Amino acid sequence: MGSKKRVVVTGVGLVTPCGTGVDKVWNNVINGVSGISRITKFDASEFDTQIAGEIRDFNPLDFIEKKELKKFDDFIQYSIGATAEALDMARFKTKIINPEDVGVCIGVGLGGLGIIEKQAIVIDKKGPKRISPFFIPKVIGNMAPGAVAIRWGFKGPNFTVTSACASGSHSIGEAYRLILRGDAKVMVAGGAESVISKLAVGGFNAMKAISTRNNEPEKASRPFDRDRDGFVISEGAGIIILEDLDFALKRGAPVLAELVGYGTSGDAYHIAAPAPEGEGMYSAMKMAVENAGISAREIEYINAHGTSTELNDKYETTAIKRLLGDYAYKLPVSSVKSVMGHMLGAAGGMEAAITVLTIDRGVIPPTVNYDNQDPACDLDYVPNVKREQNVNIAMSNSFGFGGANATLIFRKFE
Repeated sequence: MGSKKRVVVTGVGLVTPCGTGVDKVWNNVINGVSGISRITKFDASEFDTQIAGEIRDFNPLDFIEKKELKKFDDFIQYSIGATAEALDMARFKTKIINPEDVGVCIGVGLGGLGIIEKQAIVIDKKGPKRISPFFIPKVIGNMAPGAVAIRWGFKGPNFTVTSACASGSHSIGEAYRLILRGDAKVMVAGGAESVISKLAVGGFNAMKAISTRNNEPEKASRPFDRDRDGFVISEGAGIIILEDLDFALKRGAPVLAELVGYGTSGDAYHIAAPAPEGEGMYSAMKMAVENAGISAREIEYINAHGTSTELNDKYETTAIKRLLGDYAYKLPVSSVKSVMGHMLGAAGGMEAAITVLTIDRGVIPPTVNYDNQDPACDLDYVPNVKREQNVNIAMSNSFGFGGANATLIFRKFE
């Protein structure tokens, strides 16, 4: 590997349906406590789907001044909250760091869709003069990294990756590349999303993409299970702090894990369905393994994309088996979407954080609601109960509409 720079994770922050704050989220995830419940953000009684993973315990005033709140849509608020926790864990002191060395890259899928919905009604009923002056800044995805940079004064690279459900992982991967190139010493990276709205739920219902198991919200998200009937829409933010290793050690930062591999590919197949046999998924995983300079058989855990949709779970399983051969059957694979639901653009950031914690804490989260095996999904999905196991190398997968694929590989720091 020569003198290649090394990139480490020094902090993580989480705002999720399973709670706000790393320890609370972690305890719920490993103990299989679901964050899915009936929708309260709007009257969903006429919708086929009436369940979601809403954020219930986040207080924006813990992180943002009251007079500033009206400027920020929920996904921006979640970004700031998760970043605050991640920076705190990383023991980050902005006063002693050159602000141009620190960048922000936060992935966002749909941005302020709920605000568009509301302001469209305003213009229709009350006319253009009644549109909020904060409408545009609340809508655009890159206000997630923009607001974070403004809040902490970070003047390094600042942008958003939008690649549907791969947005969070792509953002982390591109942030990793920036540090390897020497364009930043520190990157705040991850994903954020908040689109539990009539338009989003109605739109996903029209596609028949989301679960309609309304009578059992906690059991609706069931990745790899034979009776899965679609994903569960959810919201939140997952942020990790990436640093050049030398820089992190020099400032005495805690190191949770090392990011060693990143792979990305496109399906060039369909606007919503994954390519047959998970061809693009396999390509991203293979590239990440090669980028990490490891053998695929060195991987000890895969944090799956595992959406609880028919084709994703089937083809991700196929791609894993293609990558690993017989070893695939010996490897724990789990999906935390079973308790989180699908945080869309935030999913990759949240799942990267959970993967880092799996390495750091030596516990593999379960896939809950795994009751009936699907013949097409025949791997070890860590069904229903956490597994205490030392993990040295772990993979995290994210795949999105439009055929966007991203894979990250983390290693225990030595």
